[in-house]
Amino acid sequence: MQIHNISKQDSILNTFIAEIRDVTVQRDAMRFRRNIERIGEILGYELSKSLRYTPKVTKTPLGQSTDNILDNDIVLCSILRAGLPLHNGLLHYFDKAENAFISAYRSPKANTNSFTIVTEYFAAPSLEKKTLLLIDPMLATGKSLVAVYDAIKNNGAPEEIHIVSVLGTTEGIDFVEKHFPENTHLWIAAIDATLNEKGYIIPGLGDAGDLAFGTKQ
Repeated sequence: MQIHNISKQDSILNTFIAEIRDVTVQRDAMRFRRNIERIGEILGYELSKSLRYTPKVTKTPLGQSTDNILDNDIVLCSILRAGLPLHNGLLHYFDKAENAFISAYRSPKANTNSFTIVTEYFAAPSLEKKTLLLIDPMLATGKSLVAVYDAIKNNGAPEEIHIVSVLGTTEGIDFVEKHFPENTHLWIAAIDATLNEKGYIIPGLGDAGDLAFGTKQ
């Protein structure tokens, strides 16, 4: 798997990452969602440099221009519900993309800190020979991404897979790398060092879904 850690080079991205981590800024859910969207836009721009382009002649009021235009058939697939703001940010840039949505959540095992991943709702076009952007803002253990990938395989074999995440850990990335095709790309805004005993990223930012949309029972 090819890992593209965008935070390795200082940019305005650092500001958005700092704000989504900040407990005082997090109190503003609208700002949190918008920052996740902006991170998605930056990741989408960086990702776009690796895609396929074809020359296209465009008529202008004063003549003709030949420009290289994106030629990939893109499907954005986000994991509900936390993936929605990141999905929107990517959709701002890949506005002609098809869209897919899948639910995945942690189901705790009784009297332990371990859990299984349950996938239920799934709506998607065919993925056959498409460029799949698999969107999960928090790559903690990596189990959600692997469960989702297993669940969507019957919808066709993508030509390319690009995982897009805001925050992850080395442990989670290593786990994903073992279960995804070798030519998969990971585009991520920042990588933290560790997970706690419950599988949450440290220092992380908390529960992205709750911060974006409110707490759940």
